Amino acid sequence: MSFGFDSTQSAMAVLSDRRRETHRRVAGINGLRHRPARQESLRRGIEHVASETYLITRLAFTLLRYLGIGYRWITQLLALGCYALLLTPGFLQVAYYYFLSDKVKRSIVYGDQPRNRLDLYLPVDVNEPKPVLIFVTGGAWIIGYKAWGSLLGLQLAERGIIVACIDYRNFPQGTISDMVNDTSQGISFVINNISNYGGDPNRIYLMGQSAGAHISSCALLEQATKESGKVDTVSWSISQIKAYFGLSGGYNLLDLVDHFHNRGLYRSIFLSIMEGEQSLKKFSPEIKIQDPCLKSCIPNFPPVYLFHGTADYSIPSVASEQFGDALKRAGAKAEVILYEGKTHTDLFLQDPLRGGKDDLFDHLVSIVHSNDSDALAKDATATPRKRVVPEILLQLARKISPF
Repeated sequence: MSFGFDSTQSAMAVLSDRRRETHRRVAGINGLRHRPARQESLRRGIEHVASETYLITRLAFTLLRYLGIGYRWITQLLALGCYALLLTPGFLQVAYYYFLSDKVKRSIVYGDQPRNRLDLYLPVDVNEPKPVLIFVTGGAWIIGYKAWGSLLGLQLAERGIIVACIDYRNFPQGTISDMVNDTSQGISFVINNISNYGGDPNRIYLMGQSAGAHISSCALLEQATKESGKVDTVSWSISQIKAYFGLSGGYNLLDLVDHFHNRGLYRSIFLSIMEGEQSLKKFSPEIKIQDPCLKSCIPNFPPVYLFHGTADYSIPSVASEQFGDALKRAGAKAEVILYEGKTHTDLFLQDPLRGGKDDLFDHLVSIVHSNDSDALAKDATATPRKRVVPEILLQLARKISPF
């Protein structure tokens, strides 16, 4: 009996060893299968970083050659470098998400011109169609770039909103007509294709920040002009935009040209961007909205929300107030929301990096989710956003900011 028991134990031990060996082989094969996929993903990520870095560097040198090197530009560039350095802890975290998250679809092609690309920020759960925010970044019409919207994209995606950040040609690669055309084409692409990415084509919002607010409002009004002329070739309609958000924008170039000159964006350069003094009215939304030809389109014009900080010295808050008044006189729905003591970058960068409660962010989300009771209930219990940059660095960045 003892011999039989020992034989059974030996047989079971051999079988157990064989199973472990089989499991090791299977695990090894699976590891080999997944390793090339991970390596390929990493390779694509590195190539993307390299290509984007090359693009920005090349455009920066092109710009410097055009502008020449002067004292004011050197000091502004140094201030910008220091500003970015102080906010590096936050930028690194955002960059990690931007380059490595599978919920960011980078550089989707929307047109055939240089920089006709956009980034999509997708929520974790896209089991049902989600609202969409099209975002046009700022950058003084010179240094705009789609990745500047990554912080906003990340935070809105956490609330179940898809964000599409549109890139467009900057000066001297293009002038204002090119920027507006690129933006309009990007809007068209999102409206006509976002359902493929889980977006709801019936809940699309448009937003621009700083120069992006100017460019996107120009695109909106240009589209309204086309529709009022009964053009048959329009690929999107202003009626498809649920609401427009303008953040820290300038909408009357005639009032701003001298202000920008005193701030370092010299008159000659600014007029080159805007295609000459004769085009300033054409690309001033505050003036264009009063065109009688647009009267028939006003009923289809989306509600407009203009956000601005009262301590904004790059573009004074009166710019939003005057545009809001012009919109109301034309018969459009408009609301101006001012934030006391906020600068040009507080609302878009410092406050989001600070974490916690953010009035602008909450206002934006509440409008997008206004007809979705389930989303509003989730917003009410959402975890407060975490701080990603120490307060002392935020305060120093605020003081040194060239904007």
